[in-house]
Amino acid sequence: MADVTEWFQTLLGTGLPSRDIGVWQMVLRAIMVYVVTLAMVRLGKKRFMGKATAFDVILGIMLGSIASRAITGNAPMIPALGATGALIALHFLLSSAACRWHGLGTMLKGKPRVIVRDGETQQRAMRAAHLTSHDLAEDARRHGLTDIGEIAEARLERNGDISIIKAKRDPTIVTVSVADGVQTLRIEIP
Repeated sequence: MADVTEWFQTLLGTGLPSRDIGVWQMVLRAIMVYVVTLAMVRLGKKRFMGKATAFDVILGIMLGSIASRAITGNAPMIPALGATGALIALHFLLSSAACRWHGLGTMLKGKPRVIVRDGETQQRAMRAAHLTSHDLAEDARRHGLTDIGEIAEARLERNGDISIIKAKRDPTIVTVSVADGVQTLRIEIP
């Protein structure tokens, strides 16, 4: 057992001061931390870092910080990976609880805000969200809209995206008369 421990220490440079860790030891540490962290994240939550809320982003920042310390030798490798696992487990438990209790979900992930209703910007909600009319116009263009009046409702979602529901337009009605005494044709163009 002592031989395995010694081999492991030599291979990964565990127990060495960070300045004495060699290139290949750092490479092997990076590979090991990557594989272990990837496995933990995949087991923890499928949507992690997809369309992330602040709740998810904080976990990502903390994982990156702890994992980098394990790679560079600024923190002991196994305890750092243990801390990473503990954070992922805590995140999993909190997100599971948030699925069951809406109030906790709102507290952890926030709530959406209506920023446009019936073509009118909701100035109070825009100010509270620190959104400018330029930010809103940019997102409207992504949805193929050039006028805020074309929006039935827009919401700033919990993950920071703006979702837009287009207003329904009244159809244009064209009446075509073929000739006197012939039936008139009425065409609706959506």
